[in-house]
Amino acid sequence: MRWLDANLDRRVFWGATLLVLPFLVAGAVAPEATGQAASAVLSAVTTNLGGVYLALVSLFVAAGLALAVSPLGRIRLGRDGEAPEFSRTSWFAMLFSAGMGIGLVFWSIAEPMYHFTSPPTGAAGTPEAARLAFEIFFFHWGVHAWGTYVVVGLAIAYFHFRKGEPALVSRCLVPLIGRRLAEGWLGAVVDVLAIWATVMGVVTSLGLGALQITSGLHLSAGLPDGVGTTLAVIGVITLLFIASAVSGVDRGIKILSNLNVILMLLLLGFFLAYGPTRAIATTFGRALGDYLRDLVPLSTSTVLFDNPGWTRAWTVFYWAWWVAWAPFVGAFIARISRGRTVREFVIGVMVAPALFSFAFAAALGGTAVHIDLHQGGHIAEMVQKAVESALFGTLHHLPHYGLLAALANLLIASFFITSADSATYVVSTFSTGGAERASRRLIVFWGAALGLVAAALVYAGGLKGLQTASIVGSLPFLVVMVLLIVSTARDMAGELRNAPPTP
Repeated sequence: MRWLDANLDRRVFWGATLLVLPFLVAGAVAPEATGQAASAVLSAVTTNLGGVYLALVSLFVAAGLALAVSPLGRIRLGRDGEAPEFSRTSWFAMLFSAGMGIGLVFWSIAEPMYHFTSPPTGAAGTPEAARLAFEIFFFHWGVHAWGTYVVVGLAIAYFHFRKGEPALVSRCLVPLIGRRLAEGWLGAVVDVLAIWATVMGVVTSLGLGALQITSGLHLSAGLPDGVGTTLAVIGVITLLFIASAVSGVDRGIKILSNLNVILMLLLLGFFLAYGPTRAIATTFGRALGDYLRDLVPLSTSTVLFDNPGWTRAWTVFYWAWWVAWAPFVGAFIARISRGRTVREFVIGVMVAPALFSFAFAAALGGTAVHIDLHQGGHIAEMVQKAVESALFGTLHHLPHYGLLAALANLLIASFFITSADSATYVVSTFSTGGAERASRRLIVFWGAALGLVAAALVYAGGLKGLQTASIVGSLPFLVVMVLLIVSTARDMAGELRNAPPTP
């Protein structure tokens, strides 16, 4: 297999491939049985291990904040005095594009509308339900999501740029398990699990994005709204993100990330200009206040709102999704964070993107809820029938629908490409022992694998199959993340303890 890449780690490559391949084959050969199995797995994991997800993800947030405010926050991710590689603007754009992307565009209207019509507590369809809906959204898309990414990103950035280790999850565990095991079979298992989690987490987002693009093309251009169109969308976008990944971080990924932010700001500007601006501002302010007030109680509860079924279906799913995204988003954020301090890294990653996500959801979701509450828009009914129609159903109520629909489709496609090519780049790095630049052949292989698995899961089970992928991918990586916290904190503390006193 050296023809794929001269630096290929066969243990990691074949281990990951043999884990991914069954999902691809099962989805293509037996889609109905695969869909049923996916539902059973999703139910079993969320029912029996939901509390584990809730507790550990809150632990990740607390650990990241503790490192930032402690003396360890002064440690630089690189040589002492080294300047950051990217400007703060490009840094924020790239980490946000990789860390949220399609999911935020998909759920910024759909999730608040779901909670508005089916709240975990209280009466549905009321102003109180609308207020609670946005607090829930902020909780799901706030510091818990980004705190999960911090665990992996900080570990890789510290050990790679500060300690000179390869950019691999396994090498971050050297202080705990020793170099022999980290470079041997145990390290290979860890890197396989990182690839496995990445593939399963990313294909969830790719499938969601393809479903949303299909809905947009159906509502705006009259194309068929079926599986065939969705599979065609996945095929076209897969070719585009492979081309971007081949061009590398400094070219394709950086350019597309900046484009994503520009497109998001344009869409946000349209909603602020033509939507209920005062209601949007009120939604943002109230939801942020509610979120900050209830952050600790929500974070320390194993059953939210006294509704275990709702907690499993929503919060546990989200926490699993963020864990599945953590290896690739964390590794990618590490790659672009050289020269920043631990404190700057943690605060920058956890706070800034979360606030932007809140503003985006308040504008789009707040407009949709306002239309339903005060204008009889029936957007909630549309979402209940087809969740992927939420965005374009809302755009129908704003002026210049054709222009907005084209902008939205371009944004979704751009986020689709950015998330997928970032994941392809990172998975290829994990497969080559942490090489800075994988071969084009290997990047094409993993890019095609992501597209094919996403297509197979859409074909087999639709949204349910995609949700199951993130759950299955994240479960074993939870253990790795706990070890990363301990290993990173221990090594940082040792460095600070042994550092010469400053004059």
